Amino acid sequence: MRGRTVALIVVFTVLFSSLTTAAVVGENGLLSQVTGNGNSQGFEDDLDKLKEAYAMIKSRYIGEVKDQKLIDGAIRGMVESLEDPYSAYMDQETAKQFHSSLESSFQGIGAEVTMKKGRVTIVSPFKESPAEKAGLRPEDQILKVNGKSLEGMDLNEAVSEIKGKKGTKARLEVMRPGQDDILKITVVRDEIPIETVHTKMMEDKIGKIEISQFSEDTSSDFIEELEKLEKKGMEGLVIDVRGNPGGLLPAVLEISEQLVPHEKKIMMTEDKQGNRMEYKSKLEEKKDYPIVVLTDKGSASASEILAAALKESGGYKIVGQTSFGKGTVQTAKDFDDGSNLKLTMAKWLTPKGNWIHEKGIKPDVKVKLPKYYTATPPQPEDQLKRDTNSQQVKSLQLILEGLGYRPGRTDGYFDKKTETAVKAFQKTNDLSVTGTVDKKTALKLQDEFVSLLREPESDLQLQVALKTLKKEMK
Repeated sequence: MRGRTVALIVVFTVLFSSLTTAAVVGENGLLSQVTGNGNSQGFEDDLDKLKEAYAMIKSRYIGEVKDQKLIDGAIRGMVESLEDPYSAYMDQETAKQFHSSLESSFQGIGAEVTMKKGRVTIVSPFKESPAEKAGLRPEDQILKVNGKSLEGMDLNEAVSEIKGKKGTKARLEVMRPGQDDILKITVVRDEIPIETVHTKMMEDKIGKIEISQFSEDTSSDFIEELEKLEKKGMEGLVIDVRGNPGGLLPAVLEISEQLVPHEKKIMMTEDKQGNRMEYKSKLEEKKDYPIVVLTDKGSASASEILAAALKESGGYKIVGQTSFGKGTVQTAKDFDDGSNLKLTMAKWLTPKGNWIHEKGIKPDVKVKLPKYYTATPPQPEDQLKRDTNSQQVKSLQLILEGLGYRPGRTDGYFDKKTETAVKAFQKTNDLSVTGTVDKKTALKLQDEFVSLLREPESDLQLQVALKTLKKEMK
């Protein structure tokens, strides 16, 4: 599964570790598939061709040749020829970064990326991460980092450009679907703790559990928090997986087993030969309270497994937006030299046998978000003032409008009314009242905008989820 892709967060796709034996045939069986069920002549001919090319390069290429580089390049080339964004070969250094990234924290900008149509694309920024605060959104395409184009790079190479030490800046040039102008977004890298479960008891005895990703401790933390809510007399539950890029299969299975009624399917996997394996719940009886799941286009992979299981086997409703749409399973092999091959080995299917890959899961109740959700907060180094006309000003106007100030227009032209709205914001927040968006004003706008997105009262999707849940509670 894809939980944390190395890219922006310095974390690669987390794998379906428990599916290794289910998705992979034995070594002899795998070789049989490769060689055509026992007919190895074609396979041997292809190997001879590869050996000839290797020998020719070694003996005649005029430049310096390193064996390890040739082998790494050959494997990487084979994987890239699959044109599968979720399969990847990691050399020793990249694999080392991958394994070290699975710790309790990491340094980066806090977002997951994938390769989509040849471009590094944001799957989801982590909540309250530098990426989110700077205004990165799902589906944003990163074109350049600190002036260097990512065009032609594979995901691993692009990742190495984006990642970096705490306190350093990643100056990104971003293409956002639906907008013509290139966005320039600066993200200050930071230490990002991995806390995956956040719980709150809301009004009317409604519990809310937010899962930011599915890591090693997520299921145990979820079970612990769920029991606490139940002991407090919870009468309804909202499970929020918005912006959750996925994670470990065992984690989502263990959580699903706490919620999906007894012996009903959670998911299925299907390998290359069409063989299916079913995963069923072990819950003795259905929960005595209703459940609603919140999703958005940043909900991917393991998040989609949970949402689909609760929808199709539990009969629970989904509120929000159509999810990302990742329906494949990856398994990894560590080589003796420290390198790693991650390969798509199977599909995963919903309890009813649906493959949601590149389609996503549609919500039962769709909630359209306000326009300011597409806005990018002003960047500290870009001063905005009267008579400026740009996409940055348009985002500024949308944010001001969302915060309750009245810019008078949202077409990107910084006029007198916009200036007045900026002054009102500066006065409210004890800033110098200049009407110009300087560094301090930009940073404060970033903070206030993120707070706006997180406030339950202004969270339209959450409010609709609560109303939907209350109907089920009657």
